[in-house]
Amino acid sequence: MSLVQAQRQHLNAVIGIVIPFDALQTKFGPISKVSVITLQALSGAGYPGISSTDIIDNIVTCIESEESKIEAEACKILGSLNPEKNQVMPQQMRVSAACNPVPVLDRHTASVSLRFASSPPPTAPAVKAALQSYVSEAQTLVCYSAPAHAIIVHKDSARPQPRLDRNAERGYAVRVGRVREDESGIFDIKFVALSHNTIIGAVGSRVLNVRQQF
Repeated sequence: MSLVQAQRQHLNAVIGIVIPFDALQTKFGPISKVSVITLQALSGAGYPGISSTDIIDNIVTCIESEESKIEAEACKILGSLNPEKNQVMPQQMRVSAACNPVPVLDRHTASVSLRFASSPPPTAPAVKAALQSYVSEAQTLVCYSAPAHAIIVHKDSARPQPRLDRNAERGYAVRVGRVREDESGIFDIKFVALSHNTIIGAVGSRVLNVRQQF
C-alpha cells in the first residue's frame, strides 16, 4: 500500500508505456534508455482544454510540464520502495519524451524506441511473445476490473488506432503494434502503444490499485 500511495499521482500518458516496459523487463531484464513521442488526446487536458481554433488545422508542439512528468514518473512507477524511508527508489533508466496534443477525444498514442541494459537484445518476435504473454498483478489476483489481456499485440502494421481500438478490454488494456527492431542501431526495439487516458490512465488504475489491497 505504501508503494501505491507513493506512486498514485501522474499516470495518464505514462501508464501506456510502463505496462509494456514491465512486461519486457520481466522477460529480458532492465531497460536503460527510452525515447518516446506521445500524441495525446484532448481529454487529457481536462475541460475546457485546448480551444478548437488552436487544435484544428494546426500542430501544437508542447504540453506544459508533460514531458518532464513522463521522464520522471516512468522511472518512479518501475522503481522499488525503500520501506525505511517510505520512498520510491526510481529505476535507473534514461527517458527522453516529446509530447504533442492531437485532435482525438480519448486515448493517448506513444511511439517508443528503447534500449536494453544487456546484450544481445531480444528479437522483435521474442518481444511480441513477451508482450502477448504478460500477466499483470491485477490479473493474477483476479481483481474485478482487471482485463483478460493487459496487453494486446496487433499484427496489422496500421494498428493500433484511437478510433478503432480505444475501448479494448473496457479501456483497461494497452494495445501495442508495429513492434520492430531498430535497424539504425541507436535503439534495440521500437513499437507504438495506445492506452485509454481516462480509464487505465486515470481512475481505472486507481480502482485496480485499491482492489489489489483487499
